[in-house]
Amino acid sequence: MTERGGRLAGQVALVTGASRGIGRATALALAREGAAVVVNFREQAEAAAEVVRTIEEAGGRARAFQADVTDAEAVRRMVEAVVSFYGRIDILVNNAGISRDRLMVRMREEDWRAVLETNLTAAFLCSRAVLRPMIQQGYGRIVNVSSVAGLVGNVGQANYAAAKAGLVGLTKTMARELAAHGITVNAVAPTYVEDTALFHTLPHRVKAWALTIIPMKRFARPEEVAAAIVFLASPEASYITGHVLVVDGGMTCP
Repeated sequence: MTERGGRLAGQVALVTGASRGIGRATALALAREGAAVVVNFREQAEAAAEVVRTIEEAGGRARAFQADVTDAEAVRRMVEAVVSFYGRIDILVNNAGISRDRLMVRMREEDWRAVLETNLTAAFLCSRAVLRPMIQQGYGRIVNVSSVAGLVGNVGQANYAAAKAGLVGLTKTMARELAAHGITVNAVAPTYVEDTALFHTLPHRVKAWALTIIPMKRFARPEEVAAAIVFLASPEASYITGHVLVVDGGMTCP
C-alpha cells in the first residue's frame, strides 16, 4: 500500500462515512491503489483512526477528518482543508448513510428527513463542494453508493429506497453536466452487505429470506463493493459515466 505505485498513484480521495463497513473497505482499497485517502467520519473517531493507522502501517497515506456531511458549511470546510493540504482532490466517494426502517404507515417525519438528509442531501453537498477544484483540474471521479433498494424498492424502507433512488437520478444528472469537464459520475448499487451497520440491524428472518432470492446464496462482502467503487474511480473506467453498477449476486436479474 504505497503512494508510489498503483492505478491511483498521486491521486487524492475523500470517502464519506469511511470509519466502518463499505466506507472502510473502500478507503483501504483506494489506498492500496496508491491514493492518499481522507477518511471522513461524524462520530466514530476511534474507528476512523484505526482505518488511518491500517493504511499508514501498510505504507500508504491517510488522514481522518470529522465532519457532519449534512451540514453545508462543515462540508465546505472539509473540502477546503483537503485541497489546502494535498493541493488537489481527484476522487469523491459518497458513502455516508443511515437507515430508519419502518412501514410507511408508521414512519415518522423525522425519520424520513434524517435518512433523506444523510443518504441524499449529503451527497449533493459533498459533490457540489468538490466540483470547483475538479473542474479547475479538468479531472475528477465521483462515485455514489446507492442500493438495489433504490432500484426495486423494499418493504419498510420508503425513506431509504427514496434516497437511494434519488442518488441514481443525481448520478445521471451530474454525469451529463460534468462530462465535458473530464469528470465522471457513477454509482454502485449493492444488496445486503455483511459487516455493515445496516446489516447488523436486520432481523434473522429478513436475512434468511434474502438468501432465498439471491442466486449466489450469500451476502456481499464490503471488499466486493469496494472493488466496484475502485474500478469506477480508476483510469480503466474513463469512458464510463452515468452508470449504476449493481453488486447484488444476481438478486435483481430480470
